[in-house]
Amino acid sequence: MSDIGGICEATHPEQQERRTQLRVVEPAVRRGLDSRPTAIELGDVTRVFRSGRSPGVNAVAGLSAVIADGTATLIQGPSGSGKTTLLSLIGCMTRPTAGRITIAGCDVTRLPEERLSELRRRLIGFVFQNHNLIRGASALENVMIPAVPCPEVRNDLRGSARDLLKRFGLADRAEERVERLSGGERQRVAIARALINDPPIVIADEPTAHLDSMAAHALLDLVSELLTTGTTVVIASHAPVLCDSEVFSQVLELKCGRIAGRASKW
Repeated sequence: MSDIGGICEATHPEQQERRTQLRVVEPAVRRGLDSRPTAIELGDVTRVFRSGRSPGVNAVAGLSAVIADGTATLIQGPSGSGKTTLLSLIGCMTRPTAGRITIAGCDVTRLPEERLSELRRRLIGFVFQNHNLIRGASALENVMIPAVPCPEVRNDLRGSARDLLKRFGLADRAEERVERLSGGERQRVAIARALINDPPIVIADEPTAHLDSMAAHALLDLVSELLTTGTTVVIASHAPVLCDSEVFSQVLELKCGRIAGRASKW
């Protein structure tokens, strides 16, 4: 796992003593922990979208939450409740209008874009609701793209990408251009792409939307596997197969950009 000290150091030196590095913890030891280090913390976070002179829409409003390292959190809520915006904030894809977001002990709220990009690349794997694959490129090329700027994972990059595609039943589709794949196949390519850098945090927005029941259960198996390596997983979904799963230690229910309900299974 990557140490983010260098990313935060230039702009937030006062945080060095309390900064933690996300790391792999042996599953047997992890299960015995009564308290876990914090991977993600949101403090009174608000995100307002404005258009012209309108007062704007509070997609997320005064939201606070803590997500422990090495756990899986499920975010639920109806369409328009703020799920996608919340994931974008957690994944450092957008900045909050107000409030504070901490990732692995680093306050990312005001990081310069260059350092924020490095943090995203090294720490976060993101599965987008609409896949965001590059048309004209093959499934294999799409999986490889996030690792190109990361020299530490370049060794046999093509082989690693092929292994991930094989893991998701796409070995024979590796050279196919993504626009020729089915919706379910594109979803699996997007999941493989999110894992290519072995990120300590994986975020997924409606990852089962284009998957059949068997593939959705396979996704749950993947989440369980990621947890055994200490990976932190955050998923937004209202799919019954996920909502009924015991793999999630925390469930957050959103309504109008606020947490309307919170349940912990541990």
